[in-house]
Amino acid sequence: MASSSSAQLRLMSDLKMIKNDPPEGCSASPLADDNLFVWSATIFGPDETPWEGGIFALKLTFGDNYPEKPPRVRFTSEVFHPNVYHDGSLCLDIIRDAWSPCQNVSTILTSVQSLLTDPNPASPANPEAGHLFEHDIQAYNRRVRRCARKSIECL
Repeated sequence: MASSSSAQLRLMSDLKMIKNDPPEGCSASPLADDNLFVWSATIFGPDETPWEGGIFALKLTFGDNYPEKPPRVRFTSEVFHPNVYHDGSLCLDIIRDAWSPCQNVSTILTSVQSLLTDPNPASPANPEAGHLFEHDIQAYNRRVRRCARKSIECL
């Protein structure tokens, strides 16, 4: 039970931080007032990129062992990206192998937003997106813009 209460304390701290000083183009909060362990988040597509104008929803699920272990992070909006699996989960080092308890909700969302415009096609979670990104950037950008448009139609 001690780990659960330390996770709750850390999540309350993360919530206060993101409310008082949200990262640009990102927001997040718990889905329900009585459950700090499941959050919804929003990332705005960065300006002057194919993602511009898009509003992308994510779900963050924290365990009792947070911040020692990373949360599960998944897009709930449709996203066409080399490092996003078809189910919306991400292949992102800071929420996998390179996780550190120094990370928090703000740094996670900032990293996800950065990943949108700076994918790693070397080991793609979505091989089709990785291939298009490397070999036909115009076709890739068209697919991304379609997702950005669709993200705001679904609101």
